Amino acid sequence: MKVLAINGSPRKDGNCADMLEVLRKRLEKEGIEFEVLNVGTNVKPCLACYHCMNDSEIKCIQDKDCVNEALKKVQEADGIVLASPVYHGGITGNLKCFIDRLFLVGGLTRNIFKHKVGAALCTVRRSGGQGTYQQLLGVMDAFEMVLVTSDYWSVIHGAEKGEAVKDIEGVEVVEKLGRNIAWVLKCIKFSGVEPPKSEPRTMYNFIR
Repeated sequence: MKVLAINGSPRKDGNCADMLEVLRKRLEKEGIEFEVLNVGTNVKPCLACYHCMNDSEIKCIQDKDCVNEALKKVQEADGIVLASPVYHGGITGNLKCFIDRLFLVGGLTRNIFKHKVGAALCTVRRSGGQGTYQQLLGVMDAFEMVLVTSDYWSVIHGAEKGEAVKDIEGVEVVEKLGRNIAWVLKCIKFSGVEPPKSEPRTMYNFIR
């Protein structure tokens, strides 16, 4: 079993990375493989060209960044974790561009996310964490993912690198999140119950 974490922080080694390391240790202790994909700062916005919806391949027509690499990794993973620092009360701009394309390409036509385990965490200096956390969960909530939580919202406080690990309760929340992710993954794998079949989505615009 494998979990893919997507780090939306422009700072590759910031507080989000530290919290994902906490998650890694817990998941690997449970026998779960863990990989982090750093979105970086080179992600282009969605062009709304919808080429992906008419293509036989699961790929974005823009191929100069990590979105197509991520699409391949998502298909191989059993669980997805979205992570972001809080920027002006929400997720980072580069992660928004990444999510817009990843979930359009992989979600709307041949939903590669359905029935995968999903979880989220964010780091914040002071406020805006709750909205950011809900924003990350809301992305996955729309694609038949099985959402996993901890015993509190996964919002960890820290501004400068290394501060988040000092949030004792926040670190415990992330550890418990890893525990719960591993448990749900094992329940799904060993239950023997077939997942429900997905029905085609009816796309309807209110103005015709």
